[in-house]
Amino acid sequence: MKRAQHDIIVKDLARKMVFLTGPRQVGKTSLSLAISKGFEKSLYLNYDNISHRDIIHKADWLLDTKLLILDELHKMEGWKNFIKGIYDTKPSNQQILITGSARLEAFRQSGDSLAGRFFRHRLNPLSMAEIPGSTDNDLSLFLERGGFPEPFLAKSDDDANRWRLLYIDGLIRTDILDFEKIHDFRAIQLTLELLRLRVGSPVSWFSLARDVNCSPNTIKRYVEILEALFIVFRVTPFHRNIARSLLKEPKIYFYDTGMVQGDEGVRLENLMAVSLLKHLNWIEDCKGKKSELKTLRTKEKKEVDFLLVEDDDPKLMVEVKLSDKNISPPLRYFHKKYGLKAAQVVKNIATERMEEGIQLRRAASFLKELTI
Repeated sequence: MKRAQHDIIVKDLARKMVFLTGPRQVGKTSLSLAISKGFEKSLYLNYDNISHRDIIHKADWLLDTKLLILDELHKMEGWKNFIKGIYDTKPSNQQILITGSARLEAFRQSGDSLAGRFFRHRLNPLSMAEIPGSTDNDLSLFLERGGFPEPFLAKSDDDANRWRLLYIDGLIRTDILDFEKIHDFRAIQLTLELLRLRVGSPVSWFSLARDVNCSPNTIKRYVEILEALFIVFRVTPFHRNIARSLLKEPKIYFYDTGMVQGDEGVRLENLMAVSLLKHLNWIEDCKGKKSELKTLRTKEKKEVDFLLVEDDDPKLMVEVKLSDKNISPPLRYFHKKYGLKAAQVVKNIATERMEEGIQLRRAASFLKELTI
C-alpha cells in the first residue's frame, strides 16, 4: 500500500534531509524502503544492527549512493553533530532520510545545530482517507482494529489481537524503560491502563494520582513519557491565552484506536481524534502552518469535542456522535456566538444535511475527505 506522504517526501528529499518520525510499527521503515525503490542506488542502515553500526561510525558508504537511509540514528552518541557533518560534506546528488520514533522527535526539538537542514514528516496510523474506495465496512474495521498497518490488514481478529498484546507488552517493557528510567514500573503500567478506560473524558492529574497512589506531578510526567513515545496525545481546551488553557484538564487519546477500552461511541471519538491530528500534522509538515487539535469547554460545561486551529485561527468545530441526528446544543451555541464553522459527524445516519449553518455529516464520508 502506497502511503499518502510518499511523493511529497521524495520531493522534499531533493532539497534537504528528511526526518520521518512516528509511533513504532506505524510503517516508517516500509515507507522508507518503498521510497528507496525510486533511486538507482540506495542504502538502508539501522543503528540497532551491529554490522550497520560499524558502517555508520566509519561513514563507510559509497559516494555514489543516491539515497542514504539512517534508521534509529538518534541512539548514537553525538548523532546531531555527526549527521550535520555528513550532510554538509555529502555529494550534491546524495539525499538523506533519517527515521526514528520517540527520541528522534525529542532530540529534534532540542538545540538548533541542524536548523535549516531538514524537513520533518510525521507518519501516523492509516486513515479512511488512505484506503482507496473505503466504505462503511472499513470504518467498522478501523473502530475495531485501529489504523496500525499490521492489525488493520490482518487476516483475522485473532491475529490483530495477538499483534496488539505483543505491541503493548513491547511498549511497556522496552520502549518506556529505554526512554527513561522508571522507579515504579507498576505505576506507569497502571497509568496506561487507566487512560485506556478514560478516553474522551477530561483527565484530572489528582484523580489519576489517587488511583495510582503517587503524586500528580509523577502522573503528569508519566503522561509526558507516553506522549513522547507516540502512545497517547492530549487535546487541551482552546483559549487565546495559552497560559490559561494549560491550567485546564486535557482529554487523552490513543494513536492506536484498538487500545481504547470503551464502547463504540468512545472508539469513534478516538478514531476521529487521531484522524484529525493526522490531518493537522500534514498541514503543518507540508504547508508550514502551525496547526493544533483543541477542544472547546466553558465553565458552564458547554463542550464541543474538537476544534481545528491553524496559525492560532479556529477553522472548524467537530462534534462526534454515534447516532444522534439532532444538532448538539453546545455546537449550536458556539456556532451562533462566535460564527465558527461547524460539523456534527454521525456514524449511524443515512443522509447528510445543513441545519442553521451547521453540517450534519456521515462519519465515513467525513473521514474519507480529510486530507491524508
